[in-house]
Amino acid sequence: MAQDDGSPVTSSPLQFFPWLSPGMGSPYSPWLRELKSEERGLCLIQLLYACASHVTSGSIEKANFWLDQISQLASPDGDSMQRIAAYFTEALANRMLKGWPGLHKALHSTKISSVSEEIIVQRLFFDLCPFLKVAYVVTNQAIVEAMEGEKMVHIIDLHSCEPAQWINLIQTLNARPEGPPHLRITGINEQKEVLDQMFLQLTEEAGNLNIPFQFNAIVSKLENLDIESLRVKTGEALAICSVLQLHSFLASDDDQRRKSPLASKNLQKVLHMNKLTLGEWLEKDPISAYNLSPDTAWSPLSGASPTGSFLTSLWGLSPKLMVITEQEANHNGHTLMDRIMEALHFYGALFDCLESTVSRAPMERQKVEKMLFGEEIKNIIACEGTERRERHEKLEKWILRLELAGFGKVPLSYNGMLQARGFLHGYDGYKIKEENGCVFICWHDRPLFTISGWRSRR
Repeated sequence: MAQDDGSPVTSSPLQFFPWLSPGMGSPYSPWLRELKSEERGLCLIQLLYACASHVTSGSIEKANFWLDQISQLASPDGDSMQRIAAYFTEALANRMLKGWPGLHKALHSTKISSVSEEIIVQRLFFDLCPFLKVAYVVTNQAIVEAMEGEKMVHIIDLHSCEPAQWINLIQTLNARPEGPPHLRITGINEQKEVLDQMFLQLTEEAGNLNIPFQFNAIVSKLENLDIESLRVKTGEALAICSVLQLHSFLASDDDQRRKSPLASKNLQKVLHMNKLTLGEWLEKDPISAYNLSPDTAWSPLSGASPTGSFLTSLWGLSPKLMVITEQEANHNGHTLMDRIMEALHFYGALFDCLESTVSRAPMERQKVEKMLFGEEIKNIIACEGTERRERHEKLEKWILRLELAGFGKVPLSYNGMLQARGFLHGYDGYKIKEENGCVFICWHDRPLFTISGWRSRR
């Protein structure tokens, strides 16, 4: 996905494949099909960048030409580059179609995504890729150590969907020398069906081990959550677990900024003075963004934003520990090309992960790629405003938000790191890195997910 020096490939496809030209037409497509795997992969990257630039500029005719060329090479059941190209072209075409709302709605009017399908694909991602398993191992060990000696433990799971994590924790707590605590888990999910399954499996496991246990189910979107419904009690030791959830608030942050003309105007003035885009400004001078007050210029890190307000509400619960897992990527860039380039690298690595661990034929792999990765890619590229929810950001920005909300970083467990490394021992290409007390789950040397620990700082 990059040149030898690590810089992205941005030159024209014509430089490497001169037979490709809008004037040449489709008779030259056999040349494309005869390319070797490495040549085809390089060609696809170049073609995707060229197509994306025309989609960005609104040149529909040229974008259509490049989409036609890409279709000669891309395939949802080919190698990893062919697969990712298929989903990126679908996303780019989807963005173009949104210029004709009636046509776009008509083509998507019969799409049905059932709750059971969503549950299945989340389970398949858990089974096929080790990322969530590692996050659960590290999170659980951190909770066990933080709750040592506690007699009443309450865990709030901001996206309760995988019983295996908490079954493992119940078993670990049962083995404590001082005996298990009274355990209460509050699970939050939009789907009642998911929470019902969580209740049945966790209650059964706790009953088998004779552990005092309660499961409090809250059917709600996270952004609509009533903090009072969490029912945190005096005397409980509280832990909060968030796996791939916090970035969902960033769309509301962007919506708030757009609805505040003065804040937006002042922010644009700040960016113009510094000759930077919003993304560049946050990367270059995050402390300035951190310190800006809402009445001076809207700050994406401001405590007055929906994300900041939610984090402040969690801080108000005084958790003994909060463990956060997020994608280590910047899919919330200021420009579409920024998002496309970052997404190509990030999802290219995820497709490579599946290529290394699962054969190409199984339907399970295709479901994860289409229903999970493909839908995320489409959301990042084709959507804007509150509709664009996959706004992943890197750990450094989450650190600023969490510190502003009153949290202090807690180094994650060394034993948890050892367990995670042991778990990945049989997986080629996957690595664990520790940096400033945080855990980075990597594909080779590219970080894909981060795990960080926090506590209320008063």
